[in-house]
Parts: sequence; C-alpha cells; structure tokens
Amino acid sequence: MEMRDEDFSLFIEELGEPDRSEPVPDTAFVRWTGKLPDQLMAYWRQEGWCSYGQGLLWTVNPDDYEYLVDEWLADTPLKQVDDFHVFARSAFGDLYLCGEKSGSNATVCCSINAITAVPKELKPKDPERRDSSIRAFFAASFSADYDRSDVSKKPLFKRACAKLGVLAADEMYGFEPALVLGGKPALENLRRVRLHQHLTMLRQLGAPKLPFTKLEP
Repeated sequence: MEMRDEDFSLFIEELGEPDRSEPVPDTAFVRWTGKLPDQLMAYWRQEGWCSYGQGLLWTVNPDDYEYLVDEWLADTPLKQVDDFHVFARSAFGDLYLCGEKSGSNATVCCSINAITAVPKELKPKDPERRDSSIRAFFAASFSADYDRSDVSKKPLFKRACAKLGVLAADEMYGFEPALVLGGKPALENLRRVRLHQHLTMLRQLGAPKLPFTKLEP
C-alpha cells in the first residue's frame, strides 16, 4: 500500500485500521473526479470505501446517498449554495457532506434533525483549499465526534455494538421512539435499523434545524 500522508495517518491512529474495505470501481472515479476534491479521490484509491472503528465511521459511495441529500436539504438554504454529496457517515446516521465548490464543511445530524455548518466555510474555494478541507476532516477526527451519548453523558457506541451486534454496511443504530418525537437517548431505545429507510423516516417527521438563518449563494 502507498504510504499514507500525515493527515490520514492521524485518522488511522485515532480510529484504527479499517475492519472492512471495498475497492472503489473505476466508474466512481469517472463519475466524481472534478466534482469532489482530488484529495478524496486519492484516499479512495489508497483505502477504498471502508468501515472504521467497528462501524463507528464509514467512507461511502456518494451515489448511494444522493436521494437522502435531496430529501434532507430540500427547502434549506444549503440547496442554493452548492451541490453537496455524502462522503462519510456515522453509525448513528450522521451524514458528512462535501460541496462541489466549497469542500467538506457541513453535517446532517439526522438523529436530532439538524444540519450543522459554518456559513463562512460554505463559500467557494479553490482546489487546494477543497483538498485541505478533506485532509482536515480526517486529521481532526476523534472517535467521540461520531458517537452519541445517553442522558448521563456516557457514550453509547461500544455498548450498542455489544448489545445489538456490529452494523452491516446498510445499517445504523437508530433511536425508537425517535428523538424528534420525544424519545430518550438511552441504550434500551437503540435498535439496529436499515439506514436509508430510517433516515427517510426521520426526515418525514420534521424539517431539519439549521444554525443559521441566511446564506449568500
């Protein structure tokens, strides 16, 4: 394997070597080169699409998530700002977005029906800065960032793995009842669910909250 750069090495140091990996087909490089940062393409070639930390974080095929992006960003300011695509997702259904013009800068936190972003980071960037945004995402990753805590502020992921089993590529841990309906973030309320169906259901329960009120295209 080609030697990893410093940024991805920090990521591996934190989350560990991938426990599952799928080679990225040539068709995906044809599809996404020029739309997603070259640095992300380089990581795809080197690593594939992978599960890290026993399914805590996954790097994914953006095509598999396009309709979810459409659903979650519909009628939000982000829809007018850039064309966003999912390049990673967490065990709890957080979707990490990369904009074609602005790079890695926004997260759809589906379990709490919210979108997080820093408005100034949503501005168009040159290719070098879009590459830097991808390197920064991986270099600054901490396992705790992708976990969820219960009402006592104790992390849930490892306990969910032990109780419910390790996730498949199309699964996530979802709260039932949903948090947006008043459910509690407790281990006994977690279920192993089909990711795409669950995230579509959560979106139908309400529009996502945004941390900003106005964005300039």
